[in-house]
Amino acid sequence: MARGWWIRFSLLAALTVVALMSVTPTFLNLNEKSSFPMKSKINLGLDLQGGLYMVLGIDFNKVYRDEVIGNGRKMVNLLKEETVEAQIGELITTDSQDPKQSVVLAKATDADRAKEILSKYFGNTIRLTAENNGTLTYGLSRDFIKEVEDTALSKSIEVIRNRIDEFGVTEPEIVSQGTERIVVQLPGVKDIDRAKDLIGKTAKLEFKFVNDELAASMPEWMDKVKKAGVVFNKGERFSDYVRKVNETLAADLPKGFEIAFSKESNKNTNEITTMDPYLVDSATSLTGEELQEAFVRMDQEQNRPYVALEFKANGAKIFEEITGANIGKRLAIVLDGNVYSAPMVQGRIAGGSAQITLGTGDYNTVMSEARDLALVLRAGALPVELVFEEQRVVGPSLGADAIDKAQYASIVGAFLVLAFMCFYYKFSGVIATITIVLNVLFTLSCLIALGATLSLPGIAGIALTVGMAVDGNILIYERIREELRLGVSPVEAVKVGFEKAFWAIADANITTALAGICLLNFGTGPVRGFAVTLLIGISTTVYTSYFVSKILFELYVGKGAKKSLSI
Repeated sequence: MARGWWIRFSLLAALTVVALMSVTPTFLNLNEKSSFPMKSKINLGLDLQGGLYMVLGIDFNKVYRDEVIGNGRKMVNLLKEETVEAQIGELITTDSQDPKQSVVLAKATDADRAKEILSKYFGNTIRLTAENNGTLTYGLSRDFIKEVEDTALSKSIEVIRNRIDEFGVTEPEIVSQGTERIVVQLPGVKDIDRAKDLIGKTAKLEFKFVNDELAASMPEWMDKVKKAGVVFNKGERFSDYVRKVNETLAADLPKGFEIAFSKESNKNTNEITTMDPYLVDSATSLTGEELQEAFVRMDQEQNRPYVALEFKANGAKIFEEITGANIGKRLAIVLDGNVYSAPMVQGRIAGGSAQITLGTGDYNTVMSEARDLALVLRAGALPVELVFEEQRVVGPSLGADAIDKAQYASIVGAFLVLAFMCFYYKFSGVIATITIVLNVLFTLSCLIALGATLSLPGIAGIALTVGMAVDGNILIYERIREELRLGVSPVEAVKVGFEKAFWAIADANITTALAGICLLNFGTGPVRGFAVTLLIGISTTVYTSYFVSKILFELYVGKGAKKSLSI
């Protein structure tokens, strides 16, 4: 054989060895501790190994409200810097999709100057909706609302992905559905409740000072809440209950304050057992946006875990200032409306460090809670609250049944196809069988190397790949038969047959690849899984149907000694 043939054959042999080694852990079900050099396995999709499928809705009304309140504080601070005395006025939420915040000027004569200042710095963010005797009412601009919606959706997907990556899920599928929904697929997840809890936490970390002097009226306020029929119902979001309490007491609470709760839950049933109310500042002194790191530490005296916080440079400066100015007051650490702790400020705290102590429970329970809390804070805060609109738990038995049926169908289909090839094309059909087996082997090894996920549509893509590989072999064999009928020698017939069939094979696979690229770019979920497998299969099909077949046929016909071909 020529030197070029040996080079091509050596490359084929090397690829085959590597492919066999890569699929061995999957077919022999080897674990990570095995001594086999290859460790990676084929990632199975949600439909094959079970897991969690969720559709999450975004509550944009709360986003608008938070943006209006935040801009209200910024506007007042800016006006004070420009020597215009002002304070935050009433929050108007008659239309929850377009809340408005009023800014009350100390002097009505400053209205024109205030509007000029706010227009200069907030021109693209806010719009003036009303002016009445020194009170300016602002809402969000339409362009800013559109920007908020786009940012909230993309950032939510990014944060969810970060959390799931740390949670340890292989190949999660997280995509947007329209402008207000996110679809999350978590293959292989066993702890469903923990996964939902990690995904759904907004992780809005706030530091607010507690007013113990005005809290004497707390029993009276809470009695009014109960009489109004506002109670916490099982399955309700705790933040919704807190919002209802504050709305009920809007006329009773001192201006600039609101109610927050610390709560204890039953670790077995997850039901809230106690809720202690706090009167805290409405305005946030420091938020989680200034957080640099969150990690679990051990309290050596009590042998209990806690979450240690490290702030960024600006956050450390703010933390030092607010603790120095409020010595003797309690500083509530509030996460998603829940007061985790409210320690007394003993003195100015420099260095930008704080800690969150956790609730009661055994060591393992508290440690798990501390790790999850640190994970959520570290991965980032969700910019919005998510509503679980749909949830489907796919059991592993369904996936096992699908795998069994897919294996059965694949074996039967492959046997019939290969048997026909061997019957119709005789020994050349055996060569076709070898190339098809190598085709599937290379496809699976590519899936493993790329870390792609194999789903039921992916199996369908492999089946389609086998059909296309057979089609490529048929094109080549019929061309060779035509040459043999013309009296050409076997060596020349093989050479001409492969040359004439090449572009027909290439055209068929290129057009299919274009369709696969469109599916990959515009499809989601199972459609993308099918497209990935299809595109990989097209590449391996061209290589095995043409180049591998050519290597084997050149070996078959030898140096021209063979007088006929079994085809």
